[in-house]
Amino acid sequence: MTRLKRRQQPSGLLTSVNQFLKLEASGGILLMLAALFAVIIANSPLQAFYQYLLEDVDLTVGFQSHDGVSALFLQKPLLLWINDGMMAIFFFLVGLEIKREFLEGELSSRDRALLPALAALGGMVAPALIYFFLNQDNPELVRGWAIPAATDIAFALGILGLLGSRAPVSLKILLTAIAIIDDLGAILIIALFYTPEVYIIPLGFALAAFIGLMALNRARVSSVTPYTLLGFILWFAVLKSGIHATLAGVITAFFIPLRCPQNPKYSPLKRLEHDLHPWVAFLVLPIFAFANAGVSFQGMTWDDVFNPVTLGIAKGLFFGKQIGIFAILFIVIKLRLSPMPKNTNWIQLYAVSLLCGIGFTMSLFIGELAFDTRDQAAAVRMGVIIGSLGSAALGYALLRFIPYDKIVKHKT
Repeated sequence: MTRLKRRQQPSGLLTSVNQFLKLEASGGILLMLAALFAVIIANSPLQAFYQYLLEDVDLTVGFQSHDGVSALFLQKPLLLWINDGMMAIFFFLVGLEIKREFLEGELSSRDRALLPALAALGGMVAPALIYFFLNQDNPELVRGWAIPAATDIAFALGILGLLGSRAPVSLKILLTAIAIIDDLGAILIIALFYTPEVYIIPLGFALAAFIGLMALNRARVSSVTPYTLLGFILWFAVLKSGIHATLAGVITAFFIPLRCPQNPKYSPLKRLEHDLHPWVAFLVLPIFAFANAGVSFQGMTWDDVFNPVTLGIAKGLFFGKQIGIFAILFIVIKLRLSPMPKNTNWIQLYAVSLLCGIGFTMSLFIGELAFDTRDQAAAVRMGVIIGSLGSAALGYALLRFIPYDKIVKHKT
């Protein structure tokens, strides 16, 4: 019985990984459909209503004093509630994933973390350099340098999910690890480069909430309720301070304990991650995609397609990602600094490098922070769609149409 149980444990772990990847893949497919629906609506008679709903309908939360001033008063268009509010939940989940991966997952040891970490770094630097080279003569446009540096994990895994057994689990794990490290880089970029002005008083409340979260973690409080309440206060204070509010989600996640002292088998972090995944994959990200992917082609000319912002983003995603990631993968593996993932070959690794050029969610999000005019926003969306679709199509084609015997040839 003992031997039988020991043999069954790896399959249980594999089942958990497969369940996670299937959820991400299904969410990625729904994300594609939401983005496609947004493009259709934006090019239909409902286009005016689409813009009115997102940009002109204000939602108000808080308490306003008699003199019209209140620190607990928020009034924002629906689009900003989605981007600042709902996306904070997405970043909270990203923070949980990053913490878990670094503590006991694919990034928990040097050998496991080195290959995706260096690949993610190359996949951020190369696209940013391409964008900067194409827009260096215009300081205003240079602000978008980080847009093509992002990878959309849900979208990319959605493509792999369509391939079934032709994409081995090790390939999906590599893509997930690269995308998670990429997300961490994007979070740092947002904090360092897209925070225009900071207000001290709200920042003081944010610091108090931060200290409260730290105290809960040090006291080994395993209930997620007090963390959630302080996390909401932190989000509100950070939003009022001028720093982008989604960072509050990541900070809160880092304090959620991995283990419960009273019950070592129970993990508050994993439980919360498990509960949030369906909501983020099937509600938060599709709503974000629908709200941000609506590109109107009305009156568009070839000059719009060859706009330097559009070109910088599209070329950064399509060429920069594959060059930066695959070059690092090749060098690290050839130097034997890290082994090649099991049951994969060079064509598959190149295909994964291409799929990392699907920037969609994170690229659109950074684009919303970098530019605030409608023309620039349209250029960002066009560049993201062109670069992401090109990367998705070529990456999928490589994995789909390679003879199957070549796919399974390399095994370790």
